[in-house]
Amino acid sequence: MLNRLQESDIKLLRVFYAVASCNGFTAAESVLRMQRPNISAAIKKLEERLDLILCHRGRGGFQITKEGEVVYQETKRIFNSFDNFVFNLKNLHDDYSGHLTLVVMAGLPLSVHLAISRAVQSTMKKYDDIHVNIQHRLYHEVEHVALSGECHLVLSTYDMLKPESVVFHQTGTQFTGRLYCAPSHPLAKYKTILPKHVNIEDFPAIGISGLSSSNYIEDDYRMSIQTFSDTFDACMAAIMTGKYVGLLPDYMAKESGVALGLVAVGGGNMFTFTHELFVMNGKNTRLNPVLRHLIKELRHFVIESQLH
Repeated sequence: MLNRLQESDIKLLRVFYAVASCNGFTAAESVLRMQRPNISAAIKKLEERLDLILCHRGRGGFQITKEGEVVYQETKRIFNSFDNFVFNLKNLHDDYSGHLTLVVMAGLPLSVHLAISRAVQSTMKKYDDIHVNIQHRLYHEVEHVALSGECHLVLSTYDMLKPESVVFHQTGTQFTGRLYCAPSHPLAKYKTILPKHVNIEDFPAIGISGLSSSNYIEDDYRMSIQTFSDTFDACMAAIMTGKYVGLLPDYMAKESGVALGLVAVGGGNMFTFTHELFVMNGKNTRLNPVLRHLIKELRHFVIESQLH
């Protein structure tokens, strides 16, 4: 079993990282510029070093194991930190080149993703030796990755008490949301307002892990949370079973919910919430001209995307 990383282990981990990222040996050949037998030998050697089976390969195709998924995620963090270290070191010499990492909260609307693409394109055009690594994280992970050094910037909504260790840059953008149910749910028939005899607490609800405003509703009402999801997409899937009610941002109802028949409980005028979108970074992150430009462009294109 591995007790200490050696330089040779780093090389083996890079091979595994490429294979896992490409979801197979064949696709990884061009990335690694290695032939399949050599890739297979490297993975086998790494498995011996770790005393773990990382993936299955054979007639059934490539499949990563549970242990392999853990190693892959940890390897991703290691290599992100390596890239960030090199990027930050170059900054000390006013050399603005290398890889920077932008983490985006999972489940943001398509308009924001298009804005991100335009902001990244603008930044890479201005600084032609910069490469931007865009990754997704769940809502309850964004604060950690902003602080951990795994990334340079995070784009996410945030509705909790803001920690002093994280810098929040306003984007001038907010997303509204409300209580939704499936068309088969008993509450779907109330198109305008809920009668006084109807108690929300009587209906099972689904919440979002770490997102307090998606778990509690206005005034004296509290949802009867029976289960949790980790993304809005998973929450909507649970709502569409007809068993649960849940709070969702309105852009989900517009982008996906319309085709599914998603219903705003009480006509959508009750149980509303607002989430503000921020660009975040840890206080220890050195905001060089590249990062400042990317923050500025993210704000510009996100605001522009909401005007159309």
